[in-house]
Amino acid sequence: MIILITGITSGFGRAMAERIKADGHTVYGTHRKDSETIPGVTYIKADVRNEEDCKAAVQRVLDEQGRIDVFINNAGMGIGGPLEFSTTKQAETQMDVNWMGMVRCLHYVLPVMRKQKGGKIICFSSIGGLMGLPFQGLYSASKFAIEGYCEALRMEVRAHGIKVVVVEPGDFATGFTASRDSVADAEAHEAYPSYARSLQSIEHDETSGLKPEYLAAKISKIVKAENPRYSYIISTLEQRLSVFLKAILPASWFSAILRSYYKL
Repeated sequence: MIILITGITSGFGRAMAERIKADGHTVYGTHRKDSETIPGVTYIKADVRNEEDCKAAVQRVLDEQGRIDVFINNAGMGIGGPLEFSTTKQAETQMDVNWMGMVRCLHYVLPVMRKQKGGKIICFSSIGGLMGLPFQGLYSASKFAIEGYCEALRMEVRAHGIKVVVVEPGDFATGFTASRDSVADAEAHEAYPSYARSLQSIEHDETSGLKPEYLAAKISKIVKAENPRYSYIISTLEQRLSVFLKAILPASWFSAILRSYYKL
């Protein structure tokens, strides 16, 4: 199969590209920064924030392969901090990368899959796209947007043989933690004393989380599946349980659980 993945320089993207290439597929991946390359994987310099880059990346795959069987929307970033102290520019950046980056790419991928009468789209959300996480509100908002977009898209493209899958990872030990843009304003810490404690808890969970290779193995199975599920939560049992509890508990009860967990 011909597979295009966004953001393959590190973390999930690199692990997926390595695994899917090892499975025998033809893999193309976008990147913004130069990095050590994976043998046999074709790298395309592209920023998902740039419309022309997205168009050119899709066109290159078409020019060389004539089709795209699987598109994996992985490129993303995180901004943390109290929402009061997060700037509107940060909000725009968060949505521009995580949500609009997906929208831009799909604008060019969807016509290809519709004309070839089939394809598979795998978009990365997060457990943070199923519940609003304190001091990660912008990130959660961007992932909620992906959830809603894909829910609608899935119904629209079904008649064209296109399958839409949403992946919701929990905490993983990747470079995402170190690259997060967190609000460092002293006033934010003064106004929200629990911010530092929560941030420490968040970073501990991430750095001690699952390895990206675990997720890559799951994605490998989704790529091969003839009839994949609508969504996959890829996380620890505890985090899967949290999603279940949110679905069955009164909102006030679940909010109390989250507040306790994040030391609010």
